[in-house]
This record gives sequence, C-alpha cells and structure tokens, in this order.
Amino acid sequence: MKILGIESSSLVASVAIVTDQVLTAEYTVNFKKTHSQTLLPMLDEIVKMTEEDLETIDAIAVSGGPGSFTGLRIGSATGKGLGLALHKPMISVPTVDAMAYNLYGSAYLVCPIMDARRNQVYTGIYDNSAGFSVVKEQCAMDIMDLIEELNETGQKVIFLGDGVPVYQSRIEENMKVPFAFAPAHLNRQRAAAVAALGSLYYEEGKTVSAADHGPDYLRKPQAEREREENALKGETHGS
Repeated sequence: MKILGIESSSLVASVAIVTDQVLTAEYTVNFKKTHSQTLLPMLDEIVKMTEEDLETIDAIAVSGGPGSFTGLRIGSATGKGLGLALHKPMISVPTVDAMAYNLYGSAYLVCPIMDARRNQVYTGIYDNSAGFSVVKEQCAMDIMDLIEELNETGQKVIFLGDGVPVYQSRIEENMKVPFAFAPAHLNRQRAAAVAALGSLYYEEGKTVSAADHGPDYLRKPQAEREREENALKGETHGS
C-alpha cells in the first residue's frame, strides 16, 4: 500500500510517501513561505529523487484540520487536484491526531497544542502507550481549561506543537502532574505521520472521493467571528 501525505495546517509545509508502513520519502520545511509556492515543488522533488510514479499510489492523505484557514484550503486544493487528476481517493486525517501519532508508543499522555490565539488552542488528548487511543477528540479550548483537565487525570503529559512556545510559561507555572515537551524532530506537524495514520484509515475504508473532500476548521475564521461580534454589539446598542 502506498499513501501520499500532505500537511499544510500550520507554518509547516510537508509532503511524504509511505509504502507498506515504511517511509519512502519526506520533504518538510518550517519556514515563512506560502504553501501554494512550496507543496507542489516539494512533491515534484521527492518524486524525482525516488523515481516514484504517482499513478501507483493508492490514496492521498491530507491533514484535514484544524489549523490555518489558508493553509488548510491550499492543502485541500492540492490534494483534490491530484486526486481528480490521478483518479485516487482521499483520506482526511485530523491534524491533531496526526501530531499525536508522532509520539506513538509514548508512556506519557500526549497533548498536541496548536496556537489558536486569544488564549485558545486546538488540542486533544491521546494515550499511545498501548497503541493509538483518542482520550479527548480534537477541539478548540482555553489553555487554562486544558491544563486543569490534564491535572485532573493525574497522569504524566508530553506536549508538542506551535502552542508550546506561546504557552510554555503557563504550562510550567500551572501543571501539577509531571510533564515534558517533545524534542525538535517530533514537535511539529509532519506529512509522514499524516500518511502513516492515513494508511490505517485507508485499511478501515475511511476514504472519500476527491470531489467530496473538504477541511474541518473547527472554528469560523477570525474575521467572520469579529463581524458577528460587531453585529451583535450593534444590535445590543440599538435595542
């Protein structure tokens, strides 16, 4: 089985090919460039290096959200375009699930945190000690509420994601259970994890057509939320 993985939910741009649970190639860049400029050239590079024929892939796994609205749209459009051109199914892999899969086998509870601004994080809680188990499904929540929930588990926790540098001081000040932070090679999104987890979903039949694929934002865009807040304030003042 050969799965192409695409990750563009954050600043990280990443593409990978996983063949029969072996990582064939991965190209990952964590740099301020628009994903529309990077994903296809990166894919072209690994195809050239490995002499892969994209016609032979079984499916395309895409980090389906949450994350950057622009990044998710670009990743989704890239995957859909390839899926339609190659006549391949797509697998939507929840972003936070794929991040947690980086730490498969960890004895700690795994807690990815993506900065969603305004003291909010996209997060989830995972028990990977005996496989891959979702304790708390990915969601958006207040960082202090998350810390309180983790303390109540009484278990050791390992954090990863771009929310760590943003909220590290609060974590260090308020966590009452033992905790750690994932090392550099495992602490951000990776297409390899998207493809590897996607291959499991593929075996379970969790695929959609390229035409039906779409990202899961979890929240409305900030501009839309602000418009709604301003409209509500206007109604309140007018009443």
